[in-house]
Amino acid sequence: MANGFTIYHNPNCGTSRTVLATIEAAGARPDVMLYMQTGWKRKELERLMSRAGVTPRAWLRAKEPLASELGLNEADAGDAAILDAMIAHPVLVDRPVVETPKGVRLCRPAETVAELL
Repeated sequence: MANGFTIYHNPNCGTSRTVLATIEAAGARPDVMLYMQTGWKRKELERLMSRAGVTPRAWLRAKEPLASELGLNEADAGDAAILDAMIAHPVLVDRPVVETPKGVRLCRPAETVAELL
């Protein structure tokens, strides 16, 4: 992590762009991981979720039509199924995710990043 900051970023997302700009304005130069291009490695996503203290459902981009198509918004969709879908379809991970020495957060709304600065 550059300066201890990594942002899992989607440049097409306004919230993600705002969070990146906020981090940079604070003087940090984060590693920028373009997960929509590179995809996710299961162990990395599990590690980030563990550090954040969340389950896959907490980071599921539920409003993404694919989430409904795959049945992931149903109450009986388990963590393993959601995580499998996130690995197969990176768009299903909500964004942006930010990791710093202070922790890991899904920074939605963008102001959430202040907890990590």
